[in-house]
Amino acid sequence: MARISLNSKKIERIKEICDSFNNSHGEIINILHKVQSEFGFLPVEVQELISEQIRMPVAQIYGIVSFYSFFSMTPKGKHPISICLGTACYVRDSEKVLDEFKRLLGVGIGEITPDGLFSLDTLRCVGACGLAPVALIGEKVYGRVTPNQVKDIIAEYNT
Repeated sequence: MARISLNSKKIERIKEICDSFNNSHGEIINILHKVQSEFGFLPVEVQELISEQIRMPVAQIYGIVSFYSFFSMTPKGKHPISICLGTACYVRDSEKVLDEFKRLLGVGIGEITPDGLFSLDTLRCVGACGLAPVALIGEKVYGRVTPNQVKDIIAEYNT
């Protein structure tokens, strides 16, 4: 994975966020959430800076970031798309919906479109089994999605 460089403005902002939580180990989840909400993801360089700032081993921070699915170490598109592959969605052909998103966007799972508009991921359950198959774009839930609807769903965000 290629390393990113953090400019002084980003470094200062991350330090401010850590300071706002008193550089406390007990606040690591909140620190990570806040940093990710501002920067979009948590690359290793960001984790190293947080480690230095709050004096927590970077391995421990990496363990937290890699354990919880809501944290990401890779950039997301402006409109992150997640397709549910949980049991209810899977038996209702969510894999075909996923294949159509991959085909139309020209990306695979975990990838971002060249224009940065979309990223594509999968998840196991969003708790909307009655709406299966489900796709999420950002926080918006699309239920009973069919492959034929994917083009129109993408068009809503293609600006």
